[in-house]
Amino acid sequence: MNAGGDPDRDDFGLPPIDIVIPDDARELDRDVQAYQRELRALRRKRRVSRLRGPLTRDGMVLPLLAGCLMLALLTSTLLIMFAADQTGAPDLPRSTATQSQPRNTPTTQPAAGQLNGLLPVATVKVSGKAVALRTITAAMASVLALVPADCKCASELRQLTSQAARADVLVFLVGTPAAAPQLDGLAAATGQPSSRVTVAEDTGNVLGRTYRQQGLTAILVRRDGTVASVIHELPQQKELDTGLQEIASVQPAGH
Repeated sequence: MNAGGDPDRDDFGLPPIDIVIPDDARELDRDVQAYQRELRALRRKRRVSRLRGPLTRDGMVLPLLAGCLMLALLTSTLLIMFAADQTGAPDLPRSTATQSQPRNTPTTQPAAGQLNGLLPVATVKVSGKAVALRTITAAMASVLALVPADCKCASELRQLTSQAARADVLVFLVGTPAAAPQLDGLAAATGQPSSRVTVAEDTGNVLGRTYRQQGLTAILVRRDGTVASVIHELPQQKELDTGLQEIASVQPAGH
């Protein structure tokens, strides 16, 4: 400006500008605050633009879509698996070796002296020698005929030994000391050789007490040493035939 207060000529060709310079700088505070507000607004705008930029472009959209697709695929797979288990999916075929193996089920054998159990532990005399009861029946299926004292049963024993011979079963005529004197005569009266009929003395009457002897009683022992049946008051032809066939058909263990 010139001395008269009018705009002076600009040597640089710029348009004339009316510039007022205040005497006190504090008068510019409002202009400075307005300028700082504009700067802060500009910074906020730039910050928001940086945050929104990845979402509006390809920055985070593709990873989010990929994650959602993988989660949906995993969920559908799990649902199909659980649904198949609950609706009864077919079992896979097992190997032949697995199918052919029998299940091991625990079995308990009846106690000695009971049906289907072993003979009781006892000793009998055969030809004057003490022999274990279970030993004399170990060779093959046997019939222990318990002969009562003063037995008038020669015909019944003849029929018994004849049936046993046809079934290939040994016969033992067993008696207490009171019945022992007649056993040899009864064995001879059967007409069977001594290899088929044997006399034994039960000194303690173990068999009579264990199997409750009633008259002429037959104890049928299988080849495996177990008692198949006890027949009281012989003759019982039908029951005896069935019992002899049953004990003769059982093979001993290991055969």
